[in-house]
Amino acid sequence: MTKEDRDRADARFNKAARAANEAKVGKTDRDVTAKAVLDNMARLKALRLAREAAEPPRLPAAKKARAKSPKKSGEKAPALSDWLAGQQSGGRRT
Repeated sequence: MTKEDRDRADARFNKAARAANEAKVGKTDRDVTAKAVLDNMARLKALRLAREAAEPPRLPAAKKARAKSPKKSGEKAPALSDWLAGQQSGGRRT
């Protein structure tokens, strides 16, 4: 094995070792960041629950009544041609 081959093998080994070390460091950085996010979420949830517990209970909002259509269930709808004529005379273009 020549010196050049040995140097190339050492460089390849060092590159692999460096990549493994950087991956480990990157993983720990991600883990630290993820833990910080989860801790912050837990803190905010605790604050929200405490705030909601301190507030007086809210009454449920009253449901809005729907506007009833002027058409009664027994009435028939106008014929399509009559409806279209009414739309055109009312200024609508189809």
